[in-house]
Amino acid sequence: MSIAVPVRAPRWVSRRRIFEQHLADLHKCKNLVHIKQVFAQILKSDLHSDLQVAAKLVSAFSLCHQMGLAIKVFDLIEEPNTHLYNTLIGAHVRNSQASQAFATFLRMQSSGLPADNFTYPFLLKACSGKSCLPLVQTIHSQVEKFGFRADIFVPNSLIDTYYRCGPLGVFGARKLFSMMVVRDTVSWNTMISGLVKVGELNEARRLFDEMPVKDAISWNTILDGHVKAGDMNAAFELFEKMPERNVVSWSTMVSGYCKVGELDMARMMFDNMPVKSVVPWTIMISGYAQKGLAKEAIMLYDQMEEAGLIIDHGTVISILAACAESGLLGLGMKVHTSVQRTGLTCNTLVLNALIDMYAKCGSLDKALSIFGGMPEKDVVSWNIMIQGLAVHRHAEKALELYDRMKQEKFEPDGVTFIGVLCACTHAGFIDQGLDHFLEMGRDFGIVPQIEHYGCVVDLLGRGGRLKEAFGLIQSMPVEPNAVIWGTLLGACRVHNDSEMAAEVLDRLVKLEKSDSGNFSTLSNISSAAGDWDGAASARFQMRSSGIKKPPGASSIDVDDEIHEFTAFDTSHTESDGIYQVVATLRMDLEEVR
Repeated sequence: MSIAVPVRAPRWVSRRRIFEQHLADLHKCKNLVHIKQVFAQILKSDLHSDLQVAAKLVSAFSLCHQMGLAIKVFDLIEEPNTHLYNTLIGAHVRNSQASQAFATFLRMQSSGLPADNFTYPFLLKACSGKSCLPLVQTIHSQVEKFGFRADIFVPNSLIDTYYRCGPLGVFGARKLFSMMVVRDTVSWNTMISGLVKVGELNEARRLFDEMPVKDAISWNTILDGHVKAGDMNAAFELFEKMPERNVVSWSTMVSGYCKVGELDMARMMFDNMPVKSVVPWTIMISGYAQKGLAKEAIMLYDQMEEAGLIIDHGTVISILAACAESGLLGLGMKVHTSVQRTGLTCNTLVLNALIDMYAKCGSLDKALSIFGGMPEKDVVSWNIMIQGLAVHRHAEKALELYDRMKQEKFEPDGVTFIGVLCACTHAGFIDQGLDHFLEMGRDFGIVPQIEHYGCVVDLLGRGGRLKEAFGLIQSMPVEPNAVIWGTLLGACRVHNDSEMAAEVLDRLVKLEKSDSGNFSTLSNISSAAGDWDGAASARFQMRSSGIKKPPGASSIDVDDEIHEFTAFDTSHTESDGIYQVVATLRMDLEEVR
């Protein structure tokens, strides 16, 4: 009797097979240590000349922002093919190295290798902004010349890139779309999205209505367009018609209602969401914070944490920005505690947002403490801290920090100099401020923008050098706006120069015909100078134009709640008690007199 003996599978597997298994997902790997280990094994096994292996390594190193190693891998290949060139071009684009991407493309062409239908979409991703339009048009001509328009992926990429060139690229996108014999859903969505981005909502809606087959992206894109236009009635009407709503749809509606100040509708939408990610929670909390509703914001933030949602840096930055805008220190501190607990304290963007929040809320010591303890600073970190110190009138500290910034080899940018000039303005360092203004272009090649000119006008105006300020405005290479003239008008009031004030107001009225504050300021200047006819004339102009000066407003934070008041306001729930206290204080003051 014969006995069947089981046959054992051979244990031997080729090294090539082992590495294929290891390399299967290497192009998606972001663990640099692991990639380097695999690279060492590849070199040891003499597989570095394999084109597929090289492409995966180039992608992996580029994901870790190690372009030097990616290029090293590429250079090990004696005869790269189009696929490997495309991979390196894409790697450069991914790492914001547009010029290197095009240099690689030219090298590919000089080697005699033809581009394919993946080459041009990679190059198009490197193009953005109106300055790139001629380059995009050149790529488009190449696409037409070599017949790549037949691959729908290529014209779709072209349409998207044309819109990234701003309003000037719209014509190219429209023309290409109209020439396309075959269009897929992506083609339509790209056109609609592009039109929404450049503010052509009506045309975008027309295309949406003509679209033969719509998907969730189509609906959400046009919904976002109506929301960005502030047309929440049209947005809600569209929302109700949607065959399917996802988290993006609901979040867009919540965001829209928050932006137009309809927080009750926003909260209703939020509460009715079938599924909530961290995004709608962030939107709703930020919406409350921006309106100064600290109790509602804190309560919802607590609920988000109780729901077990893990906050990311986007959530933190968004909420902290809202806290900074409204001065909600309590909520900002609560978010800071969460940041410490979740280990986000190593994220430079998060730490910058914390410094900004504390600085704008007046807690400069806390802001300086975080700034000093940052493991890695960037230019934004320095700018926020310099600006925070300057705004709160710690001019000398702000300027010392600016000097330290340069000593530590951080190159200032335009934002840096706004903070520096602001510091000089508050401290009255006129000549030093003018030196820094000249330093911008002389030492750093920064072209002054209108904001910088505004700072210098303020600097000169506060110092009483009104004629210099006026002369600077007239010599500006850009057209002065209402803020510039308004700054000088304010300086005229401080120094009681009614003659220059009248001239400034004449320029200002042409830009802001409906601003009553300008006439009111001139009237006050004239009164202070004893020019009663001029004061009366300014008041008459204000009345005859039908302009009314809006009442001033003030706000105060009490128990994590912002209370806003205007002159003769009775809308506050405690207004009766408030006015009784004011009346009592008035009587007490009269007794003291």
